[in-house]
Amino acid sequence: MIEARNLHKRFGSVTAVHDVTFTAEDGVITGLLGPNGAGKTTTMRMLYTLVRPDGGTATVDGVDVAKQPEAARRALGVLPDARGLYPRLTAREHARYFGELHGLSGAALDARVEELVELLDMKDIADRRTEGFSQGERVKVALARALVHGPRNVLLDEPTNGLDVMATRSVRTLLRKLKAQGCCVVFSSHVMQEVAALCDRIVVVARGRVVADGTADALRASTGKDSLEEAFVSVIGSEQGLRE
Repeated sequence: MIEARNLHKRFGSVTAVHDVTFTAEDGVITGLLGPNGAGKTTTMRMLYTLVRPDGGTATVDGVDVAKQPEAARRALGVLPDARGLYPRLTAREHARYFGELHGLSGAALDARVEELVELLDMKDIADRRTEGFSQGERVKVALARALVHGPRNVLLDEPTNGLDVMATRSVRTLLRKLKAQGCCVVFSSHVMQEVAALCDRIVVVARGRVVADGTADALRASTGKDSLEEAFVSVIGSEQGLRE
């Protein structure tokens, strides 16, 4: 379970996140939905310890991410907005390297890497250097290294951004498998169809604040709108909020 309570972050005179509060439960896919610049990525970075909050708290399975960042990282699998692959390493070497960083070794590590190669359909790229990989191939490798240690909490920042239809379907299938395994899954997106297709719970962020929190049906009902897109526009105030 991941909990955010009154998270606040400023960069100079700009308030990027203002009192963001929500809970992401185990066995549930929670979507952070919002226009570009809404504060989604900054919120995610605070949750996975890359950015320290100026105020409020965030916990991963009860571990405070600011007070015990290393313990929180052990419980997290993270796909950041910047994939950051090492171009001279193969896909398999990426997964092995991150597995070793998490304390895996020997037969257990070998088995886990092979499991991920199969799960993410990476057989044809597993032993190729990642330099020159397509966007979809890069995302698969980044997902493998994020999941190699079997985390119960997974944070994904716009995981299907730039992917083709088949790669997007693969990522969606993976997220559903993680949910079925009882994992807490949080992903940020500004793609309405993706959120509607995957999320059990939606947290809408606009201008650094949570403006709605609930199921898609509840969001539509509370706004009196027939579609999630119309409900989204309604809760963020105006279509102006959709602009970058």
